[in-house]
Amino acid sequence: MLTLDKIYHAAFVLKNVARKTDLIKATKLSDKCQLYLKTENLQETGSFKLRGAYYKISQLTDEEKSRGIIACSAGNHAQGVAMAASHNGIKAVICMPDGAPISKIEATKQLGAEIRLVKGAYDDAYNEALRLQEETGATFIHPFNDDEVIAGQGTIGLEILDEVEDLDAIVVPIGGGGLISGVAYAVKHLRPDIKIYGVQAAGAASMYDSVKAGHPLMLDNVETFADGIAVKQPGDLTFSLVEEYVDDVVTVTEDEIAATILALIEKQKVIAEGAGAVAVTAVLFDKLPIEGKKVACIVSGGNIDVNILSRVITRGLVTSGRNANLTIALTDKPGQLQEVAEIIAGCGGNVVAVHHDRGDANMAITSCFLKIALETRDHAQIEDIKNRLSEAGFTLVTERV
Repeated sequence: MLTLDKIYHAAFVLKNVARKTDLIKATKLSDKCQLYLKTENLQETGSFKLRGAYYKISQLTDEEKSRGIIACSAGNHAQGVAMAASHNGIKAVICMPDGAPISKIEATKQLGAEIRLVKGAYDDAYNEALRLQEETGATFIHPFNDDEVIAGQGTIGLEILDEVEDLDAIVVPIGGGGLISGVAYAVKHLRPDIKIYGVQAAGAASMYDSVKAGHPLMLDNVETFADGIAVKQPGDLTFSLVEEYVDDVVTVTEDEIAATILALIEKQKVIAEGAGAVAVTAVLFDKLPIEGKKVACIVSGGNIDVNILSRVITRGLVTSGRNANLTIALTDKPGQLQEVAEIIAGCGGNVVAVHHDRGDANMAITSCFLKIALETRDHAQIEDIKNRLSEAGFTLVTERV
């Protein structure tokens, strides 16, 4: 059974294993609140998951340890379990969805675990892990729906309370709900006045939908690049804890998450994966009533694949108005490109690519499409460029992002 004493015991067990990660003041991210970042992306495994996995495994009997352990994960819990198993000399088999980032799969292998890739999402890996557990008799280490795992994650709440006085709110990512359950339980027992808010990706809003329905729901599918929180169904234990201790749950879009990852990199020099960025996303995109408040956001992980990071940065640039693509219909005659370029330069935009298309069968013989990629400052500058082009007589056909 989860208790405050158990969370304090977890903190004692973890004191030489999990880093007490910094809580940094993020003065450059938001002018609407006093924002702090709990940088769990700086754990040795790149995620908070080490806390719950290690504490759970530390509480196993010698007999349970001798039979080995089995887990399922999209990547972060896998690394936490693999590291804890390695420290304790235990064999670990971990089922991961075949779409998990390669970087997370390889990192888990390097920590000594045996990997079983399962077709589908996290929940498919979960079902396979349960089948293997029954077959082998190994101990199953659940990623979130377990008292010891939740207690381990709850140590983050204790650390936040130690680091900041007069805190008004804590914002926490939600996948299956283990992290927010532990943090909310610890904080509400010590400081019931502090608001606890949960955040999910809109394409994987299982806890959000469950809270609205009043009981745990299973989604038909999940679709988000925030793989660490791509969970179809919350646990019954975590759902009940969220219902009791969490003040609200909100969702954020893929574009909003991408823009936040970019903002964290540029303004705070912090690398976050999609799941790790959603709490900050909810603050930056005004999803919560926190104006003028002192707010801590948990950056839960930083294990983002570099290929995904490149795409996310591109999407973030577009979402924040830093990149734009314009298509202009022109009469194909000398001087047109120069005039367009002068207008863009006069507005402060930077042309990075130009494509002159004469091959579209739907346009007049004497016409062409000029497709331009721009670097811009923000959406207001893009609108200024478009307005200046229109005033000069140019026809904007479309804007593609």
